[in-house]
Amino acid sequence: MIFKFKSTITILILTLSHLLSTAQEIIVDSVKVKPTSTSNSKRQKIDGIIATVGDYVVLDSDIDKSFLEIQGQGGSTKDITRCQMLGKLLEDKLYAHQAIQDSVIVSDQEIRERMSQQLDYMVEQLGSMDKVVKYFKKNNEEDFRTDFFEILKQQKLSADMQQKIIGEIEITPEETRNFFKKLPENERPLFGAELEIAQIVIKPKISEEEKQRIINRLKEIKKEVQDGASFKTRAVINTDDRASASSGGYYKINKKTPFVKEFKDVAYSLQEGEISEPFETMFGYHIIYLEKIKGLELELRHILMMPKVSNEALKEAKDKALAIKQRIENKEITFAEAARTLSDEKETKANGGTLINPKTQDTRFELTRMDPELYGQVSNLKDNEVSIPYLQEDPKEGKSFKLVMVTNRIDEHPADYSKDYTKIRELALKEKQIEAIAKWTKDKIKETYIRINPDYQGCDFASDWVKK
Repeated sequence: MIFKFKSTITILILTLSHLLSTAQEIIVDSVKVKPTSTSNSKRQKIDGIIATVGDYVVLDSDIDKSFLEIQGQGGSTKDITRCQMLGKLLEDKLYAHQAIQDSVIVSDQEIRERMSQQLDYMVEQLGSMDKVVKYFKKNNEEDFRTDFFEILKQQKLSADMQQKIIGEIEITPEETRNFFKKLPENERPLFGAELEIAQIVIKPKISEEEKQRIINRLKEIKKEVQDGASFKTRAVINTDDRASASSGGYYKINKKTPFVKEFKDVAYSLQEGEISEPFETMFGYHIIYLEKIKGLELELRHILMMPKVSNEALKEAKDKALAIKQRIENKEITFAEAARTLSDEKETKANGGTLINPKTQDTRFELTRMDPELYGQVSNLKDNEVSIPYLQEDPKEGKSFKLVMVTNRIDEHPADYSKDYTKIRELALKEKQIEAIAKWTKDKIKETYIRINPDYQGCDFASDWVKK
């Protein structure tokens, strides 16, 4: 079965859909359901333009493709009507059309780079480009690439336009409080059980000999390139940065790109065509080849080589973690004190090892949404119990041993303003954003050329697409 890798390729499959950021519940919210003659199961019609939004058109087959994409990634389309699907497509086209009117810039080079990365991954998963073309029911690779490019460009325009609408919307404490007060007590959201977690990370020591071996190899590669070899090819073969290996170590960065300071400092010190000396970051050792400077934007390639950890160093790190665990259990030191003084993880040691949830930016992790690996480490721990040392293999940072502890448990409970302020604030902000988008959509529909095929004018859209 082709969908045995569903969990990893789902996003890419959905990208090719004209429902590029949709989910069933969003569609249902966007369009009021009303039975029409355009039901999914009975409608059969020669493909043609069924709607026009500004400079964009929607084909009858676009709706069919959207159903196919949802089904292809394992979703159910049983309760989604063609009217609902059309409503979401119309929204996407309106965003993209208005992005062009507002001079939102999406460079073709940016789309080509994104397309190249995603195509590499699709080919890896499906086996060949021919299979990718066949899967998406295209006549040939050229047609597929052309359609894929346009879809990705519309997706980026649509996403950038939506961000422009809501990007500057903020929510005040007073607005958050009023949002919570207006919720009837029996309709307040129920928040699932949550944990607060702390960790201590012990990294194996890398020998000076191993570090020098890596530096010498990077210097050799630099000389090979200066003598005429391809940096791109050397990166594909040698880099330990798997995210950029297939593109030959390529990145486009600016001052705000979230790369570590040491990397950006070196990159911005180079001239076009220059290759850096080997330098160290938290991920290992690098060399950078600067291809182009475009104002404050750099196009570069890099090679990352991570020093190898010896078995002896791994054993020493594990023994150190075990000794820390014993000291905590003997009450010689608290977990927080041990994290602050003994942990090798800079990001968490200052606050006693407490983890920050990357999705919510607070310290709570909801059990039903927790990363499976983290859940496996903490699910059976009792309160204040220190885990055994776990070997952690991070593709970026290498191997280390980790101790974890649950520092607080929050049972499932109705929303409480004082305890759940962060979550309530996010809900209030989301409501304000939805209201802003609804108002924007209503205003833009009035001033945009929109035509709906008579066969679909009976749809009971939430927005006034038919302009009755």
